[in-house]
Amino acid sequence: MALEKRNELPACSLKPSLQDRDLITSAEAGEVVALFKVLANDTRLRLLHALARSGGLCVTDLAAAVGMKPQAVSNQLQRLADRRILRAARCGNNIHYRIVDPCVLRMLELGLCLIEEAEQQAGG
Repeated sequence: MALEKRNELPACSLKPSLQDRDLITSAEAGEVVALFKVLANDTRLRLLHALARSGGLCVTDLAAAVGMKPQAVSNQLQRLADRRILRAARCGNNIHYRIVDPCVLRMLELGLCLIEEAEQQAGG
């Protein structure tokens, strides 16, 4: 099932709200930095977007979507799977990936929103 509309994205289960949380510890900040380092890669972001649009794809289809070799895509997907952002499942001879962390979808959407807002403000 493709997630096409903003209101169809599953909710991230962050509780309590950011404003109500104690200041994050150095260890928590380090974990967030590690997560952002994994996400701070144009190929991985494109792969996540392709997966968000499709609901899940095999490595070969993802490689075709981003114009890369399957082995290179597989390496990038493994980095995302290591952070428990994706889940891999064997489907015959293929490995099928899907996003399992809805917060990542929100982060990608918010990142795109920030870029679009900045472009609108610069142009208007």
